[in-house]
Amino acid sequence: MVVHQESIDVPTRGRGSHNVTAELQSVVRQSGIAAGICQVFCHHTSASLVLTENADPDVRTDLESFLGRLVPDGDPIYRHTMEGPDDMSAHVKSVLTQSGVSIPIGEGRCLLGTWQGLYLWEHRAAGHRRTITVTVIGD
Repeated sequence: MVVHQESIDVPTRGRGSHNVTAELQSVVRQSGIAAGICQVFCHHTSASLVLTENADPDVRTDLESFLGRLVPDGDPIYRHTMEGPDDMSAHVKSVLTQSGVSIPIGEGRCLLGTWQGLYLWEHRAAGHRRTITVTVIGD
């Protein structure tokens, strides 16, 4: 068994999805692992990961709109508001989505579906520098 691990820095421009598929595939390729599993982890409580449609950007826009309606900024039920009206809503959104994703590896690459891509989903209004760790395990 071989294990390869790297971190990827993702500068965000604020709320929205940021495609990290190419960086992920690069880490897997550089690992030299032909078959196994790729575990991706987001180190933040106000950003998350989403494996979704990569062909039509309207899908990600619609997901953002839906989650914004479901978890609005500045809701009066929030007690945690230290960093502004988007603070607690960003935490709720990250809990409702996912901080980690596992993807199978075959032929030295992530075996994503034809229309799938991995995105870091920034839930804060302002831009941040986010870190994800990619761990590749296999033969």
